[in-house]
Amino acid sequence: MSSHFFAMISRMKYINRWGLMNNTHNETISEHSLQVAMFTHCMILMHNDMFGENLNADHGAILAIYHDAGEIITGDLPTPVKYYNDKITNAYKEVEVVAEEQLLSMLPENMQIYYKNILHFSEDDRELWKYVKAADKISALTKCISEINMGNSEFSDAYHTIKQSIENMNMPVADKFIEEFIPSFRLTLDKLK
Repeated sequence: MSSHFFAMISRMKYINRWGLMNNTHNETISEHSLQVAMFTHCMILMHNDMFGENLNADHGAILAIYHDAGEIITGDLPTPVKYYNDKITNAYKEVEVVAEEQLLSMLPENMQIYYKNILHFSEDDRELWKYVKAADKISALTKCISEINMGNSEFSDAYHTIKQSIENMNMPVADKFIEEFIPSFRLTLDKLK
């Protein structure tokens, strides 16, 4: 019997984010997850460098790759809807767990043990998930910058809300990452050379 797991995971490229927003470029969860993985990896390395620790940046990147995998089944529920009230938020979290279980069940039984703590939150990875969450928000910030650069004011309010939520995380590494890497997202290709 063959496993459908990676065929299903490859469908991340069909799930668009920002469904309630007028986009100049549709961003898929596949694109988003790659960026979140790269940002997570870098921020964990920066954390280790700044604080002399040894958090596993590679594992953090893997968590980030799969952080929205359940949305293959659920779709991307827009943030204003997902967090409208506690009842909706909690119900959606339950739906996400069911979707993650569905994906996990698509793996051969002997492989499920390896992916269980990647597809589901694990206490063992609590520290790494903080970086995934920060990278997720920073990725959303770069999407807002990209849309604003294209003259799309639809993303102006989202930009300020997301920027504030990152500041509220009180993560020096996230602040340093933004300072170091995010201003370049406002530049044209010629200026990046």
